[in-house]
Amino acid sequence: MDSKTLWDNILVQIELDVSKATYTAWFKDTYISKIDSGTVHLAVPNTFVREWLQNKFHKTILQFLRDSMEGVRAVEYLIAPPNKKKEDFVTEIPTQNKELPLNVYNINPDDNLNPRYTFETFVVGPFNELAYAASQAIMKKPVAYNPLFFYGNTGLGKTHLMQAVGNHIKQHHKDKRIFYITSERYTTEYINAVQANRVNHFKEKYRKYDVFIMDDIQFLSNKEKTQEELFHLFNHMYDGNKQIIFSSDQHPNYLQNLEDRLKSRFMAGMIIDISPLDTESKIAILQTKAKMNNFNLEPEIAYYIASVVHGSIRELEGTLNAVICQSQLKGKSGISLNEVKQLTKDSTKPQKNISVKDVVKAVSAFYNIEEDSIYNKTRRQEVVRPRQLTMYILREDYNISFPAIGQKLGNRDHTTVMHSCEKVKNELKTNPELINEINQIRSLI
Repeated sequence: MDSKTLWDNILVQIELDVSKATYTAWFKDTYISKIDSGTVHLAVPNTFVREWLQNKFHKTILQFLRDSMEGVRAVEYLIAPPNKKKEDFVTEIPTQNKELPLNVYNINPDDNLNPRYTFETFVVGPFNELAYAASQAIMKKPVAYNPLFFYGNTGLGKTHLMQAVGNHIKQHHKDKRIFYITSERYTTEYINAVQANRVNHFKEKYRKYDVFIMDDIQFLSNKEKTQEELFHLFNHMYDGNKQIIFSSDQHPNYLQNLEDRLKSRFMAGMIIDISPLDTESKIAILQTKAKMNNFNLEPEIAYYIASVVHGSIRELEGTLNAVICQSQLKGKSGISLNEVKQLTKDSTKPQKNISVKDVVKAVSAFYNIEEDSIYNKTRRQEVVRPRQLTMYILREDYNISFPAIGQKLGNRDHTTVMHSCEKVKNELKTNPELINEINQIRSLI
């Protein structure tokens, strides 16, 4: 294996572990320039990327390198000339059998569990509460559901949840042997075992575990021999009353080119759908991730990110990382909502064209008032608040000018609109119920 192949394989693993935005921003243009006496020299495009990788991902990178190649002792980051091609730096990896130093790594090679995936950092919401309850059940009573099968779109926390189960059992049941692996890595290990005439060793390795966790089962499609080996492993563990946990991007019935006998075994236990994220769960996830990074995320900004990022938890995390990074660059002044909008404009999905009438309709429906009352001059309290929220949403979400909002909502002076928007903005800082109301209105829109 040469250095290019080594790093390409590691990038695949990293891409599965981080958001698309994070991968594109920090890993896309990196490569190994050389390997010298156990030190891997990783080429990066600029100083900013070098510092970010050193501070945020160094342990992860080092662990992946050590998992893939013996003798890796350190990683050095160097800034590569912009006109250099990756092919210019391809070097053969020296074969080394030196004993590695005993350090504390990010991922434990004995069980492949990442210690950062715990229930303490797992956010429970309507989209995953059944999956969470089932996980709690098997921790209290092993093999309560066997196998336990999670399915859902990518980036909804399946990996986090499964590894959290593994980490919990590992901590509270010292006698249990646990192993987590992706289906792709399982396939690679099986192929290597066949080529090296070590299939029996491969079988023995996996049959010794008490808890077996396999991620992304869909990638076993068309891999007949690997499926057959997994089938026999499943039978061995199931008959031995050992816990099995799987995940996939869809229900096992809809997995293509997978043996029926495997599907039938998946169906024998508990199959749980992890639904798309709701806005409230997105906000909770953002606040949890921000707290983990010691970052004070303003409710207004959290709400905005949750309303415009429609994808996965990884995309949410990638957007939040960009916001944190930009805020750190600005220093004490922090980052404003308008700056967040500019920062995320290219990574968020475009919204359909919304008219003032659409916003008025949603607000009036939410508060159960007549649409015309928002346009009228009435100062009834049950109308004043909805009108102020209408002005705020038109200004903040659609960047309509104060005079235009005033003209559309009953020919009001622009200073009235400014006052209303400022009042709502200030109240949002201390009133979580108002955040929830605006959240629901935006969902209606």
